[in-house]
Amino acid sequence: MSEIDVSRIGLWGKLLNVQGQIQEHWFGSFLLNLIGYALIIAPAAFLINRWRKDPKVQRGEGRFYSLLKMFAIGIVDNNAALEKAEEGQSSPARSSTSSTTGEDNVVQYYVKLLFCVIGLQASYLTWGVIQERIMTQSYDGQKFTNSQFLVFVNRILAVVIAFVYINITTQPVHRAPFYKYSYASISNTLSSWCQYEALKFVSFPTQVLSKASKVIPVMLMGKVVSNRTYPLNQYFTAVLLSVGVSLFLLAADPSSQGKHSVETTVAGVIILLGYMAFDSFTSNWQSEVFETYKVSSVQMMFGVNMFSCILTVGSLLFRGVFFSSLSFLFDHTDFAFHVTLISICSAVGQLFIFQTIQAFGPLVFTLIMTTRQALSILLSCVLFGHELTLQALAGVLVVFISLLLRVYFRTQKKK
Repeated sequence: MSEIDVSRIGLWGKLLNVQGQIQEHWFGSFLLNLIGYALIIAPAAFLINRWRKDPKVQRGEGRFYSLLKMFAIGIVDNNAALEKAEEGQSSPARSSTSSTTGEDNVVQYYVKLLFCVIGLQASYLTWGVIQERIMTQSYDGQKFTNSQFLVFVNRILAVVIAFVYINITTQPVHRAPFYKYSYASISNTLSSWCQYEALKFVSFPTQVLSKASKVIPVMLMGKVVSNRTYPLNQYFTAVLLSVGVSLFLLAADPSSQGKHSVETTVAGVIILLGYMAFDSFTSNWQSEVFETYKVSSVQMMFGVNMFSCILTVGSLLFRGVFFSSLSFLFDHTDFAFHVTLISICSAVGQLFIFQTIQAFGPLVFTLIMTTRQALSILLSCVLFGHELTLQALAGVLVVFISLLLRVYFRTQKKK
């Protein structure tokens, strides 16, 4: 072997070593994820810009040009398609109205509500417990630390379920350019990564409380993205939320003493702030797409998760951890079972979300999910031994009072 070959191998080994060291730190891992996304997004953005301006794509016929138009342009100035899309969106609302005004049997209505409550609670309580188990406990003495891989496996099953659901049900005509979903996909993937990564640094109850307070960045992002205005009572409950979360975060958690230093706790808080920022953008961007193109919730689920699969697998391959993660999956049957279970809960939970909001409205859904957050904290404390101080309990109480007040104020506004 020549001297040049040896030097090249030495340089490549050093680069791999540097990359491995970067990946061990959460911020380095985050940057590598972004670079992996950019390697896919940059050429895709270039092609989309070309296709949107290309007369051949705009006037072309056949399956190839139809795919290009669906991806880059969507259906433009098609009144018949628009009317059909609006029809598809409004019909579920009419059926839900009739069920809530007494036209359906009252018993049937409450059976359906109970079904949605059980479905949401079972899906997301199980999801929360398994999530904490994966990120905080070891498998045969080894911990799995690749949060991006967990996001990837969750998205695959969600795509499959959404695709099947779309093909067995009647959906509105799809008008949106498919690339529009990529914006929400990027922020959704990053928020999910932050959600998993934060558990390396903070307790699950801390994560849940922080997620409950995401209405604050949602309001801020709504102001920035959509120029929305909010009533005073929403600002009041937002301030109350921040007070409750601050009380909780500033309280010492006896169960975590000696496990996490101040530096790691600060890192966890920074990651949670990132989660809230990315998640807030996701919901506001999805609202814009819903209002502009009248897509259905399941079409949104399919589009966002499809892009998420592409981004995460690209990032995992770029970082060189895709096959090592698969190897860990095949070598540890308990881990494989947990990953499968968390993916099923995530995908099925999304369908229950759509069904609940469609049938009973956002207020009922918010109440159910607020209850779920409280039960998640209780389950985590029982199963994983988290101890909460009186100050922390006071913070939890303030947070859930503020969430219930938000529901009350919305109910009064509707009345």
